[in-house]
Amino acid sequence: MKPSTRSQTLLDWYDRHARKLPWRVAPEDRRAGIVPDPYQVWLSEIMLQQTTVQAVKEYFLKFIRLWPDVHALADADDEDVMKAWAGLGYYSRARNLKKCAETVSREHGGRFPEDEDALVTLPGIGPYTAAAISTIAFDRKAAVVDGNVERVVSRLYEITEPLPGSKPAIRAAMAELTPEERPGDFAQAVMDLGATLCSPKRPTCSLCPWTDPCAARKSGLAETLPVKAPKKQKPTRRGAAFVAVRSNDGAVLLRRRPPKGLLGGMSEVPGSEWSEDFAASNGLDHVPFSGDWKVRPGIVRHTFTHFHLELTVYRATHPADRPIPQNCWWSPPSNLDGEALPTVMRKAIAAGL
Repeated sequence: MKPSTRSQTLLDWYDRHARKLPWRVAPEDRRAGIVPDPYQVWLSEIMLQQTTVQAVKEYFLKFIRLWPDVHALADADDEDVMKAWAGLGYYSRARNLKKCAETVSREHGGRFPEDEDALVTLPGIGPYTAAAISTIAFDRKAAVVDGNVERVVSRLYEITEPLPGSKPAIRAAMAELTPEERPGDFAQAVMDLGATLCSPKRPTCSLCPWTDPCAARKSGLAETLPVKAPKKQKPTRRGAAFVAVRSNDGAVLLRRRPPKGLLGGMSEVPGSEWSEDFAASNGLDHVPFSGDWKVRPGIVRHTFTHFHLELTVYRATHPADRPIPQNCWWSPPSNLDGEALPTVMRKAIAAGL
């Protein structure tokens, strides 16, 4: 089967089975002349990096409600953006999101560039995201390769070289498959195929529109592809977190993390540095102020991209009339949900309370 025939077969399948997503223009709407909003395509693609579709939907709708266009997001307060992003993870994306909105609004008149080379110069936009925006928002031909596409194409062509070494071959195959007509729909069709039928385990080959030309299905290797190189074992870092509670109203003491680095600009409870040689027995050496600190039962565990984290949590009640450390503030219980707290800090507060 020729690449052009394969592409049309998949587009026919997509026309019938496209997922309904809040940022997507359905194929029937595109045929009716409705075009995607580049701002919404960009926003969804940034949010979807390292995150699932299900997790992103609620955040996407919240951002669109708060900041309906790129100018509104550019003018938003940085802290408000970080608060709205809290819980979605990979917080450098939120910082770059704001920078990119400012760049597009102030240097490009609110219009996203259409070609990949121009898009990739914007903050937070790498080669994949540039290709996705270019083809989905502007229907320009581009080879869009995410994790779902890697799986589908690896199986279709039986590419057995382990990732990431097989990426160039996968990208070349996707470039050959991508048609001149409807390249944006085609990119989304391959993603949908990987997300629904061509799943990592037990793919539903009997319903797949590419079941006949799929080389891995014929050889019985479908479930084994793509092959991934062994992951390096993540180290475990440890630290202490201090949950101070104000005596008169139960407010929790918070502070801001440095603007750059891990969880940059987010809120946190005071704590120690995180290191592999941290000793829990020395946790009280790092208290932010003297008080009736008592260790809470259990350990708070969280996993980041490059390491595991274990936090010993301490709690103390702080008199309302006593000064607090510089650059800290009290957050009443009713305000905690709206603070820019990453998931690990919400875990620490829950353990402390």
